[in-house]
Amino acid sequence: MTRPGSRAARPALRTLPGDDVRQIMWRYAERYDLQMLVQAARSVARGLVARLVAEGARHTHEWTEAKARMLEAFDEAGLTAVYIDPAYGGYIEGPKNLALALVAFELAWVDAGAATASLATALALAPIHERGTEEQKQRYMSLAVPAPGRPPWRGAFCLTEPIPYVGVETGLLSGKARVAEWPEDGEPILEVTKRGRFITNMGFANFVTAAVDSGDERIQGSCMVILEESDPGIFDRGTPARKLVHQLSSTADPVFALRVPASRIVGGYTVRDGVLVPNYDHAEIIEAVFRRTRVTVGLMTAAKLLSAVEPLIRYHRERFRGGEAVAPGTPRYELGLQQREDVLHRLVDIWATGEAAASLGFAAARLFDELDPLERQKDAILASRGVRGGLAAFKALRNSQKDALELIALEAAPEDRRNQARLEELSSDPLVRFLMLDAVANVLCPAAKLWNTGHGANMMREAVSLMGGYGITEDCPGFLGYKWMDAQLEATYEGPEAVQRRQLSVTMTNEIFLAQFRAWITEMRRIASRRPGTGACALASAMSLWLWTLEHLEKARDADGVKLFQGSRHGVVFPLADALAWLVAVRAQILDLVELAEKGPQNPAVAEGLEGLLAFFTDLAHAHVVRAASEVGRICATLVFGYNRHPAWDDPSAPACYREEELASIEGLIPGIAAYATESEALRADGSHPAKAGPCVRFEGLEDFTRLRAKLDGCLTGGQLAKDRAARALTQVMIPAALDYPA
Repeated sequence: MTRPGSRAARPALRTLPGDDVRQIMWRYAERYDLQMLVQAARSVARGLVARLVAEGARHTHEWTEAKARMLEAFDEAGLTAVYIDPAYGGYIEGPKNLALALVAFELAWVDAGAATASLATALALAPIHERGTEEQKQRYMSLAVPAPGRPPWRGAFCLTEPIPYVGVETGLLSGKARVAEWPEDGEPILEVTKRGRFITNMGFANFVTAAVDSGDERIQGSCMVILEESDPGIFDRGTPARKLVHQLSSTADPVFALRVPASRIVGGYTVRDGVLVPNYDHAEIIEAVFRRTRVTVGLMTAAKLLSAVEPLIRYHRERFRGGEAVAPGTPRYELGLQQREDVLHRLVDIWATGEAAASLGFAAARLFDELDPLERQKDAILASRGVRGGLAAFKALRNSQKDALELIALEAAPEDRRNQARLEELSSDPLVRFLMLDAVANVLCPAAKLWNTGHGANMMREAVSLMGGYGITEDCPGFLGYKWMDAQLEATYEGPEAVQRRQLSVTMTNEIFLAQFRAWITEMRRIASRRPGTGACALASAMSLWLWTLEHLEKARDADGVKLFQGSRHGVVFPLADALAWLVAVRAQILDLVELAEKGPQNPAVAEGLEGLLAFFTDLAHAHVVRAASEVGRICATLVFGYNRHPAWDDPSAPACYREEELASIEGLIPGIAAYATESEALRADGSHPAKAGPCVRFEGLEDFTRLRAKLDGCLTGGQLAKDRAARALTQVMIPAALDYPA
């Protein structure tokens, strides 16, 4: 009988996963509108966009007529109106996070600059969508929809400032708003000045949502304001940025000095004691915007990684074909570089990273689709109670936190132990559901941005290196060199890694999130019992180690008595945030695998060949869990032990050492101890000691950690075998004869 997991027992991976598979994994198999949207975006990406890249359109910083053809293609394909609600002329009902994520993914599969150009107007509209008045929504959303005889308005989001801030510090604004006129019983007229840096869409934007601070005692705080190209004053589109990346998008450093009515303040304003008070400051608005759009940027990098798989397989197999000494049918001809384990294992790592990045990104997008209506319900409920935003809302929601924790415990309990009536009662409470989803969203959003673009950019370098010298040429199949370069910008879009780590360091300690995290550990154990080859059990062990480390660090102090876990101590909280990002990424990858296993057999197009695909994805997930668990173990061990001072031979507080004469008597009780201790710990009769830094470290108080770490190391069993199997599958999978877009 063949053992499970042996080479003979594994069905073969026949083809690369297609749309039917992805629709199940990414949960839009029942959404015909999204399926058509994907096809529309793909036709633009692998048609016009690919031709522009192949013809050298990326070689100029200017916005050209050739690049402008993309905007017309976006309009014709329906991509321009994706973000717009049907009430204003759009065609997709409900939240649009998953829809926008799918569009970004398809366009970035070919070129991320095209994806940015497509989504930049949605980013400009996002402040209006999230916090705008009804009048503002009606005007700008409607204008952004293509109409007969009228091209749609395009927008730009102007947040970042030029030197000295260099597009990084979003809390410091040099842009100012002042009261130019305030007619008696009339609307104030504002004078808005703003210099932007790295602003996308400026080559053709009709309107701009700009962040400005008060430059007048009659205006309180900061705000975002809508500027139109026809407003009186200066609307200077600025000098094109000399980017090395994303050249298919228009990026410039604009200058504005305009007079606009105060009704252009996003979200409106009130007047108190003669002072104009915006209803939302700019920080409130960008928080609502970025917590959604960061996910989309992360998916742009995920698309790059998955798009690299097919070109790499083709290049490796065909590497030696064409030479007289390489005959068809020989291993060298059929497999090329795939005869060597190195290229296979490295491609497994790239593919696994792409899968996890896509799984995490789309999971976050779906979560925000679920969260958005709950957030509006929450706002309406609080408003009916006279509560609006900020600290007042936090205090009002505190009463629901206990219920949220209770619901998490009920959902995690076995079905036969649940109080079903209470579970249904709590599940129907929108405030409880909001708190639960919001706590997770506040982690998944920065984690997706941090891990996908940070680790993903590193893995894109691997992809380019696997192409050899071909990888850094303009005609590299799949445009991998361009994609590697583009990934560097995505890692800084909407906040570089430090911003995401800082946010995670705050949100990952949320009591409601940690309760759900504990439930996820149980969830992974249960999945492991049904599907032991996925690596879910090892992931649960890594999650347990991370949780223990977090709880330890929150109480621990370093050797100098300084508290370890604090926001400014980036050497502690940032690595722990990195470890968490690894965990949530591979968890999402496993959950997508489980979804495919459960729903795949119901789809006739997927059922054929599903066994081999599941076997491959199972091995891919297992191998990736091993990588993630190793990273988590390394980080946690470094943090737990690294802030203790190493014992020294002359330190009176160091652990006592044996003296050689004492070992002689102990040897009679414990045979063999003298040989071990003499080498490591024993002080000699003359007071000298072994040639090492000091006595061996003791683990008093850390026994649980060492036990968990040892358990985790043992859980890595079988991971490399899974990687070997996944690597062999790459030598057998069929790929198309050529890429479906031009080189």
